[in-house]
Amino acid sequence: MCQSEVKHRGVGQSGEAPLAPQLEEKLPSVKELRDAVPKHCFERSALKSTFFLLRDAAFVAAFGYLAYNTLSMDLTLVNLFLWGVYAVCQGTIMTSLWVVGHECGHYAYSSSNFINDFVGFFTHSALLVPYFSWQRTHKVHHAKCNHLLDGESHVPDLKRKVHKLYTKVLDAVGEDAFVLLQIILHLGFGWLMYLFWHATGSRRSPVTKQRYSKKPNHFSPFASNELFPEHLRFKVFLSSAGIFGMLAILAYASTIYGLKTVALMYGGPYLIVNAWLVGYTWLQHSDASVPHFGEDEWSWLRGAVNTIDRPYPWIIDELHHHIGSTHVCHHIFHELPHYHAQEATKALIPVLKSHYKYDPAPIHKALWKTARDCHYVEELDGVQYPKSIIHERRTAKKL
Repeated sequence: MCQSEVKHRGVGQSGEAPLAPQLEEKLPSVKELRDAVPKHCFERSALKSTFFLLRDAAFVAAFGYLAYNTLSMDLTLVNLFLWGVYAVCQGTIMTSLWVVGHECGHYAYSSSNFINDFVGFFTHSALLVPYFSWQRTHKVHHAKCNHLLDGESHVPDLKRKVHKLYTKVLDAVGEDAFVLLQIILHLGFGWLMYLFWHATGSRRSPVTKQRYSKKPNHFSPFASNELFPEHLRFKVFLSSAGIFGMLAILAYASTIYGLKTVALMYGGPYLIVNAWLVGYTWLQHSDASVPHFGEDEWSWLRGAVNTIDRPYPWIIDELHHHIGSTHVCHHIFHELPHYHAQEATKALIPVLKSHYKYDPAPIHKALWKTARDCHYVEELDGVQYPKSIIHERRTAKKL
């Protein structure tokens, strides 16, 4: 069974009531799920993973070389447009390297933890990602997926905290502009806001188990002691050192090739990489009919299966190692390498039954729908579904 043969399960249309069967039908056990996946799917090969790493790096180098030797640095309107096209294409290609680093962070690249961390550190540092810091918070994301207090990244806002602000913005700009603003803020600034200010991160410290006394970040081993346990402080320092090292390389390159050249060759694609990784995560974990759980309702497997697989254009899905089309499998078995994820997903679907969520909507439509429908939850306990201020306002006007 392939995804194109699967009905739109567990993901409702705007305005519909949440689909109940996904919560009422008994979840299979982790053992049942693991037994359904062929054993060879869990085998990690550093050689095969390195092939994909070198393939991706070759694509990045070749496309960069082509652009450097064909596009003019004279920034006319036409050339700015061409550099914009380059940024989108190169950033999309570079995202493949980010996915490889993500795989290293899960120790799915190789059976050697040293190789995983070595490759992950340099791959992510090259993209200005603090590898060990993000590895830790991403581990929490997987451990507490869809937990309203402890979940990490794209945790929905609480209505009483944002409703007044959203109302003012919606009244000022209108519905379509409000949705567009949501997309721009998420894709344009979401990643940096998460790294620097823990935006959409957990509400409760994984270290103290209490609410944060101040906003943590991914760079300071001491100022973020509520986010990172003491034994990880040196790794947080290494992560930041990797970022500074890459910034030093970019600064040195600017003295040789010029700041404008470096900004065009690296800066534009860097922003597109950020947009891709936020877009993937946002769409994998957000829909009006996908539940989030308070402490009284949450379980690890319940959180893991409430993620969404989506169809991406073939070339992008292949280039990005199927990170968006096999994400349910990834949350259940994060150590499973990407080159086995499609086979494993097909094996999991019959066992998951109605718990498997696949949205066949084209990505641009799914992005618009998510930005329109998912703004906050009512409370932090029980089973909560994202609500839309737009639909709420429409309903109120009809009354």
